[in-house]
This record gives sequence, structure tokens and C-alpha cells, in this order.
Amino acid sequence: MAPERGDGNSSDVDVDVAVNGHHKNSSSSSSLDDYDGDNKVIMASVGGEFENRGVRSGVDAADDSKKSGSSGTVDRNLPGANTSSGVNLDSEKPQMPMKLDRSNTERRRQSNIPGEQAAQIFDDKISIQKKLEMLNRMATVKDDGTVEFEVPVDVKPGGLDFGTEDVYNEVVDEEPLDATDLQYIPPLQIVMLIVGTRGDVQPFIAIGKRLQDYGHRVRLATHANFKEFVLTAGLEFYPLGGDPKVLAEYMVKNKGFLPSGPSEIPIQRKQLKEIIFSLLSACKDPDLDSGIPFKAEAIIANPPAYGHAHVAEALKVPLHIFFTMPWTPTSQFPHPLSRVKQQAGYRVSYQIVDSMIWLGIRDMINDFRKKKLKLRPVTYLSGAQGSGADVPHGYIWSPNLVPKPKDWGPKVDVVGFCFLDLASNYVPPKPLVDWLEAGKKPVYIGFGSLPVQEPEKMTQIIVEALEITGQRGIINKGWGGLGNLAEPKESIYLLDNCPHDWLFLQCTAVVHHGGAGTTAAGLKAACPTTIVPFFGDQPFWGEQVHARGVGPPPIPIDQFSLQKLVDAIKFMLDPKVKECAIELAKAMESEDGVTGAVKAFFKHLPRKKPIAEQLPVPPSGGLFGSLGKCFGCS
Repeated sequence: MAPERGDGNSSDVDVDVAVNGHHKNSSSSSSLDDYDGDNKVIMASVGGEFENRGVRSGVDAADDSKKSGSSGTVDRNLPGANTSSGVNLDSEKPQMPMKLDRSNTERRRQSNIPGEQAAQIFDDKISIQKKLEMLNRMATVKDDGTVEFEVPVDVKPGGLDFGTEDVYNEVVDEEPLDATDLQYIPPLQIVMLIVGTRGDVQPFIAIGKRLQDYGHRVRLATHANFKEFVLTAGLEFYPLGGDPKVLAEYMVKNKGFLPSGPSEIPIQRKQLKEIIFSLLSACKDPDLDSGIPFKAEAIIANPPAYGHAHVAEALKVPLHIFFTMPWTPTSQFPHPLSRVKQQAGYRVSYQIVDSMIWLGIRDMINDFRKKKLKLRPVTYLSGAQGSGADVPHGYIWSPNLVPKPKDWGPKVDVVGFCFLDLASNYVPPKPLVDWLEAGKKPVYIGFGSLPVQEPEKMTQIIVEALEITGQRGIINKGWGGLGNLAEPKESIYLLDNCPHDWLFLQCTAVVHHGGAGTTAAGLKAACPTTIVPFFGDQPFWGEQVHARGVGPPPIPIDQFSLQKLVDAIKFMLDPKVKECAIELAKAMESEDGVTGAVKAFFKHLPRKKPIAEQLPVPPSGGLFGSLGKCFGCS
């Protein structure tokens, strides 16, 4: 999506950050239960610094322009901005913008910010408030839910680095994962803090079960609606705060970073605050059902459990971050929640996304630190939310699909996909078995619980595409309302829920939304794959699948059409594509992501009791430091 430019200069680096992962409208609400690893709460941190510090939507800027009598150029300096730490969540009338209406047209940006002016944001003598105002002038929250960010034209690849201590230009000589001796790690009490969807939770159940096999006690703290899922797997469960259904409904209703109206701000922030404030209890309170005491000796978390680093600091226990999509800066590819044209902007896109999240939650985190953790507030403007380069990160995908970037250091591992075996206990219904045996392998098409704007139209497109290509098809009805056929068709089977690890083995190819878990299951089954991304990291996985030769270019949901689906199916039926899929599946057979994750965790685990860490200091590689060189700052 090309941003609208005010200066007509196409050589600038444009970063459109999908700050909540959404790019298209959708009117239906749904639950987080069934989503496939598409984390809806990563960028749901609204209000906070943005309302009080002045990062505003395009329509607000346009209003200011009218009031000042200017013609398209808006003075983004906000001398009267509120200097408080953020929205007062305990107040009945939280501070918020007076107007959040959406504009039909986007405000055209002024020309690129002069280097000497932007250089001030790297000056330690400049106050945080002033730096926030400068950031506000450089970033625009657009009506489509992205943040447009511009850097000077002459920046070359590598010009936006984070300092030599974080950049690795060659493969680091590090201890291989298989060198970790798991048998001699003393028993630990480990808590997993996981915020997200079923697809986010499922890999951690697999990891937790393996940790238990080695004699460790594992508590998985996540949303209450996953309690049965966790307990059935044999892990201990602890509920995190917040209502995942409310979060899901919010994320479906609000397409952009900003809420659709002032009334939405307290609702969403209440959910996030409840999650954050429940993290400490999840680490140290007794089991709610049995009363058995628990005290975490190590924390495993995913990034959307925002307070993880702060709890680890308070409890003086080690922290390890695992995630299903890239969250560590690299020059190889941009942040999945950003849209970056030039490689020069890839690395800095991670800091932009991180900083925007941090601005939205900083007041809640500081409230949490003061009231629950008894720690001093974090006063600097930084990204990383307290988890910097010293915190080990593990990425849950196949290194044969996306190899570890060379600029990721020894604290970062790509462990492989973590599969939870659901197929072995699955008994398929007889009608499905009979239908599968009655003809050739079908093409699977489904989008999980993602809401579809026009399900009848999409169903018709799917049916026609299958008929044109002469294929049988399984349509997963999901929550999107697909599969409402005017009359039954022998070549079409309508399906409700079914374990992908069983189903995809019965299919010749798959078409889906590109959630990390669904993508992994399809590739493991050697299925050529077409990804129809809706938002978030799904476009990233679509590009990776295509780059590996196992599928066509992704088809964004707003471009979904009969001809494109026909072309995609024909692409997947090419024997050469099937050969690539088989080759990748065989390579993945040698991987054991669950064991890799466990080994990575113990490889980075301190062998001695960790020393109490000092209050975090502003990282030299933060958003401002990382851009310093390109603006001529020493």
C-alpha cells in the first residue's frame, strides 16, 4: 500500500507500520479461541501517551490545519501537550482526544524533515516531552491503521544500525543447540506468560509438555478460555486477566491503531491493564484450584505479555522470549507489522513498531511497576519495553523456511516449528472419510475464524475456481460464514473444525490466511500453499512461502478474485512446485522444534542465581539512537 505523498519524492524510505495488524475493514466479531497465531493484542495498546502526548489521526491534523488557516501543512509542535504519564485509568473521565472521527481522505505529509532539525531528538539535553513532540511531527497515524514514518532520502542499507554491539555481520561462533545437556538441569518451577490466540498458545503447550518430561514443573498462564486446552494437555494453568472475547471484538471493530471513538479507549485499556496486572500473580500465587504453592524460578513469555521483563526484574529470575514471528531487528526483512519499501528501512522498522507500542502502554507499565512490583517507574522514551539485547529470544519457525539472519547474535535462536500432536487422537467422521476415499485428493480452502466481509461471494468464487481447475475441494466454514451453497455439490465437502496435522495429509494443496500454525502444518504435510493474508504477520508468511517456491505470490484479501484463485490453484498443481514442497517437508522432518526450544531455553539459562539488575537505562540502539547517524549526529 503506497502512502500518499506530499512532496512527490518516491525515493524516501516510507515505513507504514500496521500498528494493530489490520489493513482491511471487517464488520463481524469473533473469538480469539480459534485464531491461528495471529496475535490480536500486539498493537492494541491505545490511549496512553498517544492521547496525552499528541500522536493524532489524520483528521485531527486536518482540523488543526483548518483552524490555523494553513493549506495542507500542519504544525505538529504541541507546546500545550499534557505532560502526565498517560491516561488515568482510575478516573471516570480519562483524558482522550476530543475528536477521533475517521477522515475519507488522508492528510498529505509535508516534505521530509530536515536533518539538522531531526538531529535534536538524539540530543540527551532535550526533554522527553520535546522528543515526543518531535516524534509526533515525524510520524502520522493514517486512516487505514498504519503509521507513516519517513527518513532522509540519502540513507543507504546499513545506515540505520543499532550500534555495533547489536549488529552481527557474520555468523557467530556459538554453542550449537544440540550441545546442551538437558539431563543435568536441576528441576525448576517455570511459568509461561502467553497472551494471544489458540495458535499462539498451542506451541507453548508442546514446549511445556517437553519441559515436564525433563522433570520441571510448568505453569502456563494464559486466557481463561484456554483452561481446558491447557489442563487436558497435562500442564498447570493460571488465568491471566482480561476477556479475550472483548479483545477480539475490539480488534475486529477497530481497523486502525486508534479506536473508532472515545468510548472505546477505556474498554480496551481496561483489558490490557487487567492482563498486565495479573502477571505477577501468575508467577508467584498458589494454584487457584488445588492451593499448591508456586514460585517461578524462570519465565518464558511471548512479546504481547507486555509486563514480562518487569516481573522478571522484580522477582530476579531469568526471562526467555519465544514468538512465532520476527521481533528482533534485522536488515534481512522488515517487521511483519510494518510495510517498508527499501531495505534501508528494514532494521529501523522494528524500532518504530516497538516504540509505538511502548508509547501506548508506558503509563500502564509504570503504574504496574509502582503499585504491584514496587519498582521505580521507567522514565526514558525507549522501545524494547524492558527486554533488550540481553534477553534471549527463540523463534518458532523452520530454519529451512526462514534461516536465521546473519545479523542476529548468539542470544537469538531459530528453533523450528513446535507441533502439538493432535492427529493421533483424532477420529474423523465417517462421511468425511467416505468422501475422501471417493476421489482424488482435494484442495483445502479455509480462513479459520477470520471474519469475511462477503462470505457468499467468496464461497461462489471458491466453488467456481475449483470447477474451472477440475479439483475437488474442502471448504472450512470457520467463523467467516463460508460454505453456504445453494445446493450440495459432490465435489465440495463443507467442514467444521478438524486438526490440520491430520487433514492436510489428505489434501493435494492448501489455501488459507497464513497464520503461523496453519502455514507450518501445510508445509509439514508437503502441501503447496497459497496464502490469502488478512493482516498482521500473514503477508510475511505469504512472501516466505512464495520465496521458497512452494506457493504463488500471496493474494491479499482485498484482491481476492476468481482469476487470481484459479491462477493460484494452477500454480500449486505444477509438479515442480510439488517437488519443492516435498523437499521442504523432508528437510523439516529432521527438525524438532520442541526439543530445539527446550535446548535454547536451557542454553541461555544462567547457571547461577541471577544478580538483581539495575533499573534499565536508555538503550543506545533505541529508535532515536538508531537513526542518529543518518541525521549526522555524533
